[in-house]
Amino acid sequence: SHDVGMDDRRDVAFVTGAGGGLGAPIVRRLAADGFSVVATDIDGAAAAAHVDGVQHATSLQLDVADIDACRQAIDQAASVGRLAVLVNNAAIFPSGPFVDITVAEYDAAHAVNQRAYFFTAQAAARHMAKQRHGSIVNIGSITQHGGWPNIVAYATAKGAAAAFTRALATELGQYNVRVNCVAPGAFPTPAEDMQPDGYEATIFAGQALQRRGRLDEIAATVSFLCGDDAAFITGQTLNVDGGW
Repeated sequence: SHDVGMDDRRDVAFVTGAGGGLGAPIVRRLAADGFSVVATDIDGAAAAAHVDGVQHATSLQLDVADIDACRQAIDQAASVGRLAVLVNNAAIFPSGPFVDITVAEYDAAHAVNQRAYFFTAQAAARHMAKQRHGSIVNIGSITQHGGWPNIVAYATAKGAAAAFTRALATELGQYNVRVNCVAPGAFPTPAEDMQPDGYEATIFAGQALQRRGRLDEIAATVSFLCGDDAAFITGQTLNVDGGW
């Protein structure tokens, strides 16, 4: 991996949850797009492994539930180049019947899947507003629309990500900072480990396209929303779900 400070001519992109799932291909795509990418994950070794060999990407161990650590990491990234992109992607997937969810389980889901989005974006927006440039992409989920059992805490937080996106886009538009949400459908990530047998048949019954989504297709959508071709797009939630 390369230290971000080695090439401060490149705009900086900050990605959470980069140790696996959707995050790793997002990091690779944004690096290929020309950003210096700060790839963060609570599993620092996983983040480091995913940026190994990726030019213009560096890894950082970060627990997004620790707001002070998020602020420090954002400020550090902004000190080595123009902070142009934030991708809020880190998430946890508590699963179980609604009537059994504990306060601790709900609080953990809220801390990672919602509160972290809010305050990491706040830290980034302070830099983006001053430079009058920036794109924030929040990773949501089509589960916010219902239809999946045993993930109420997760779906609640993902619904909040979409609402947060709309509200924040309204407020930051005056600074030429855009905020959008990408809502993946059923992609092959560790989140699927909690799903029952027959899950893939359920997916194909729900989707218009009869194949599984590829993780690089999420990365491509994030890339589009971060780039100049999306310069007049803000406040939107873009479903990438095969026509569910």
